[in-house]
Amino acid sequence: MEKEKVKGIPYGVANFEQLRQENSYYVDKTMYLPLLEDMGNYLFLIRPRRFGKSVFVSMMQAYYDIAKADRFDMLFDGLWIKEHPTPLKNAFQIIYFDFSIVGTGFNEQELEENFNKYCGQVLDVFAEIYASFYDNGFEQEVKKESSARSKLNYINLHAHKKGYPLYLIIDEYDNFTNVILSNGGKELFRRLPHASGFYRAYFKLFKAMFTRVFLIGVSPVTLDDLSSGYNIDWNISQAPEFNHMLGFSETDVRKMFRYYQENGKLRADADIETMMTEMNPWYNNYCFAEECLNDDRLYNCDMVYYYLRHQVQYARAPKEMVDKNIRTDYKKLKMLADIDRGNQRENRMSVIEEIAAKGSILMTLKTSFPAEYITEDENFRSLLYYYGLLTMKRSVGRRIEMTIPNNCIREQYWSFMRDYFNRNAHMDIIALQDEMDLMSFDGEWNPLLNRIATAYRENSSVRDSILGEHNLQGFFKAFLALNSLYLVEPETELNYGYSDFFLLPDKARFPEIAHSYIMELKYVKPSATDAEIEEKSREANEQLRKYSGDKIVRRLCTHTQLHLLKIVFQGAEMKICEETGSIVL
Repeated sequence: MEKEKVKGIPYGVANFEQLRQENSYYVDKTMYLPLLEDMGNYLFLIRPRRFGKSVFVSMMQAYYDIAKADRFDMLFDGLWIKEHPTPLKNAFQIIYFDFSIVGTGFNEQELEENFNKYCGQVLDVFAEIYASFYDNGFEQEVKKESSARSKLNYINLHAHKKGYPLYLIIDEYDNFTNVILSNGGKELFRRLPHASGFYRAYFKLFKAMFTRVFLIGVSPVTLDDLSSGYNIDWNISQAPEFNHMLGFSETDVRKMFRYYQENGKLRADADIETMMTEMNPWYNNYCFAEECLNDDRLYNCDMVYYYLRHQVQYARAPKEMVDKNIRTDYKKLKMLADIDRGNQRENRMSVIEEIAAKGSILMTLKTSFPAEYITEDENFRSLLYYYGLLTMKRSVGRRIEMTIPNNCIREQYWSFMRDYFNRNAHMDIIALQDEMDLMSFDGEWNPLLNRIATAYRENSSVRDSILGEHNLQGFFKAFLALNSLYLVEPETELNYGYSDFFLLPDKARFPEIAHSYIMELKYVKPSATDAEIEEKSREANEQLRKYSGDKIVRRLCTHTQLHLLKIVFQGAEMKICEETGSIVL
């Protein structure tokens, strides 16, 4: 018997049928189909990018499409749903829109034309696929209709006449409006979904036309604008039973890696647990339901595939743990910050600075809001969550503490902050990286810290609002994070409290690193007295003394020289920068 070919790694594959036809690895999510059926006929789900949304909805299309009934066994062989089919299997004619394909335009007319053109093309294909279910001439009549709206009406009329149930699935239902928001401005966006907007008019048609509707996207902005004209939806985005429906659990990832090891694609002596430990701070830690805060956290799908592909091809982790494709998160962050340049922009920058400095922020999560209120504080904070730039950490009364999920996203914040700071006073990044090497391999930390302190002072001279503890911490973290030899752990919880900066050597990838660091960064106001500065200095001494005896520190920094550094700023001026001691571990 011929041995089964090893499954491919589906990095970049966004279609379920393609994935199955090409014999790619698939993490089975079909057990969620009965749960979705039980939730209702009209569902919304919001998840960040690169969490397997497109693969999931294309799997739904393959399962429910009556035109694919003869391919069911091939497409779902070995999956949970094959052994547990529901009565709705292959029961619908499917209209499947992917709004990420829709082009944009420079004005409302052009936008409507592009939208109408795309929808019309999809409906023409629908007529071709299901022509045999209808009377002669059905396909030709659909194609003769001049607008997508008239095509929809024609299909609706004849499907109902024949008694055929229709299922609407829309992938990236909000992409069209998100692009408008970033490119066309808030005013143009505001006009589109309201009563006179063509977009909302289409959704009014959907309400009466489809037996079932499933919409998936990355933000709730459009959701609110459409709700009054389409108020039969059920938002399942924070429902605990669907927390693990998208993304990978630790069990999923471990099973995947074992498959490739057992089939000879990963070295037989490769330590999968070491790989899990290495990936965890970079790709893990997502949670989408308050009831699941104590459950296993979720991994970003694409980043796991990115890492696995490197291990299979090169027998090592990628040198750059952040896939370049994830840097679209940076663009989203910049877009959100730049909307509606005015008084509220500084408020949004303060929120971003607080998150970059503290690593977390409290909020009341908004489940939907109209476009014209996107810049309001709680809505802006909520958008950061929906875009995957924050995730749930813990409940605090009626609010939720949101945290930066992992190092991948943390780097996006720091990259954004570096660009923001560099607009006022440019930092020589090449010189900075040279000094980082001195810090890592020779233990010479003073040149680097002096350079960052000088840049902070220069920034403060042109922007008074930069002064403050959060801004100071954010500034230091943004530039210290350029040193990829370390995991810059902000506010690391140790046995004796939290350190401001724990520069943890990434020994798994760079075993030659010889030095590690704990820094206490203290801030006093420009008007502070010498006595107040001295008090902060004593506080730093005591905290560093306690941290140096911490068992976690000693374990993580084994085979390095641990440097204990205290830094005290008075306003924009660095008054103290000293090593209080060092330990060879």
